[in-house]
Amino acid sequence: MTAPHNYDHEREHWNAYAESTSVKEQVEDSEPVFRWTQYRDHPQAPGPELLGTPQSVLEIGCGTGRALAYLAERGVKATGIDLSPVMVQQVTERWGPLGVEFVCAEVLDYLASSATTYDAVYSIFGAAWFTAPERLFPLVAGRLNPGGVFAFAQPPAIPGAYGPQGMYKGGFAGPAMYTYRYSYEPGGWASYLSDAGFVDVDVQVLDAPTPGHIGTLIGRACMPS
Repeated sequence: MTAPHNYDHEREHWNAYAESTSVKEQVEDSEPVFRWTQYRDHPQAPGPELLGTPQSVLEIGCGTGRALAYLAERGVKATGIDLSPVMVQQVTERWGPLGVEFVCAEVLDYLASSATTYDAVYSIFGAAWFTAPERLFPLVAGRLNPGGVFAFAQPPAIPGAYGPQGMYKGGFAGPAMYTYRYSYEPGGWASYLSDAGFVDVDVQVLDAPTPGHIGTLIGRACMPS
């Protein structure tokens, strides 16, 4: 099931997020870092090796751009997409000198209209969490080179709550800022990946470093060589 997205509303939401003081500070003061989980130090978490050894990458829903900056410093041609023009302006000023290219676009439109292909496409609490997988995954597959990798990380589903999940942002008083996120069990994500033509599909929930805390769902799949 696909949520009834209003992209003008979502762009307003993400612009408000990008303009917040905490996010501005993350962009302006942070250093490049590549982290799949929501925990600063997770001893069992994988690193960028989950992407293989790509020469080119695309991050969908790139946010602060720190992961792309990390890859660009290591010689990878790095491109990021984000829906918020405010965020794209901020991260271009911060990380553009490293050679990172940022594009302001809606991810489905961009993937459908672009002819560029990549060795890896990834999402870290980004577009793979906020976009219907039955629409997103086939478009990602079309933008990957043979043998290319698609990987994503996001929170696991709350048991019994699957599909699009509407959520208000910024509390329950004031302007009605909301968004939709998608939640499935690992097997559900794996099925969407297989249906889109991916192979070597692996989707698991990595436990949090502290028992009982929220884990991280991490998915990885490849295009046939």
